[in-house]
Amino acid sequence: MTYTVTTHPSSLWPSSCGRSVYQQRQAPFLGPRLTSQSPSKDGKSQAPPSLGLRRKSGWEAAVKRHNLTKRWLMKIIDEREKNLDDKPYRNIQELENYAENTQSSLLYLTLEILGVKDLHADHAASHIGKAQGIVTCLRATPYHGSRRRVFLPMEICMLHGVSQEDFLRQNQAKNVRDVIYDIASQAHLHLKHARSFHKSVPVKAFPAFLQTVALEDYLKKIQQVDFDIFHPSLQQKNTLLPLSLYVQSWRKRY
Repeated sequence: MTYTVTTHPSSLWPSSCGRSVYQQRQAPFLGPRLTSQSPSKDGKSQAPPSLGLRRKSGWEAAVKRHNLTKRWLMKIIDEREKNLDDKPYRNIQELENYAENTQSSLLYLTLEILGVKDLHADHAASHIGKAQGIVTCLRATPYHGSRRRVFLPMEICMLHGVSQEDFLRQNQAKNVRDVIYDIASQAHLHLKHARSFHKSVPVKAFPAFLQTVALEDYLKKIQQVDFDIFHPSLQQKNTLLPLSLYVQSWRKRY
């Protein structure tokens, strides 16, 4: 199969982190909710609810033993419990809220372990966590599609006239790629905003934020294939990623 990269210009990312491209031309959501079951939205097998509740007490004990903020742990647990049925995200805000309560909360705990208490670091962690959640949702789309599930924000899909079936059939039409572009753009904006705090964030916090290297790598690759979420190259490992992580760590950047 031949892939053509012609649709989007090279300087395609939005320049500010407020409203994404799709939000600027937003239409009300009127469609029916899609239904889904396990596996979970991050592509991992899902444990029975009772098992998660049993583990909860053990996690609380660990947080208390290491003198961490219990609130961040509870946000992770509570958000996952609310999403045990794994319904699709209605809009990008719902996806961002999920990422904030899971990925960002995990970063807040990591900062505490590193001994970092800084407002700028917390702001950066919030945006990095949201970028991580959005990228994870994108990366898992082919996996979910192979199991006849779609979790991408339905509001954006409807805005571009894309149905669930388009993703299940791995449709590569322009409107499908436009959906991916809008979602990826939001991740890029969060990543850019997180890095805008670079000079204010304590160097001690940087190890917690090195995941930005992998996030940027994926966003660059998906741009190079014109936002074809099913392009085979997106499933290939970047063997230079460890080197990139080392370089960023050595340069004391994230």
